[in-house]
Amino acid sequence: MFFHYGAMNSGKTIDILKVAHNYEEQNKSVIIMTSGLDDRDEIGYVSSRIGLRRQALPIFAETNICDVVKKENPGAACVLIDEAQFLQKHHVLEIAKIVDELNIPVMTYGLKNDFRNELFEGSKYLLLYADKIVEIKTICWFCNKKALMNMRVANGKPVYEGEQIEIGGNEAYYPVCRKHYFHPDLSQLK
Repeated sequence: MFFHYGAMNSGKTIDILKVAHNYEEQNKSVIIMTSGLDDRDEIGYVSSRIGLRRQALPIFAETNICDVVKKENPGAACVLIDEAQFLQKHHVLEIAKIVDELNIPVMTYGLKNDFRNELFEGSKYLLLYADKIVEIKTICWFCNKKALMNMRVANGKPVYEGEQIEIGGNEAYYPVCRKHYFHPDLSQLK
């Protein structure tokens, strides 16, 4: 089990699409899944900001990921999961079962922390159970330092409190370094 994490705009989804392409170019099948919560484009699709998109199986709270893999393609060469921060603990344990019992590698991609700088449930358990953890880096919106955090913005101002999950893209979230998380240059916001 792999957990690839990065701040917003770090290229996580494009990585999934690239990995899927590489497997399929060798005539190896993949299963692509994503959170059913993410409806920015359409439920059941992974979409990158550069315009590439692909159909995926949606994961909901009641979804048993291991059962889905067994039903869809138990001979898949790889399972790829986008928006992994929205997984629940039982989903992560089901992924471990896919890896350990079905011998299918699972690569998950998602955010580590939310706009309040708290771990998401899925990220917490992926950090605990993953065989390999990989950071996908991007730069701060305001400077050239590495982005560590995701800043939520509403009405041109940073938001530090509220519901953990609020689906959004570039209009609502910015990748930022620690300094600019606490002291953003609001003149640079879109």
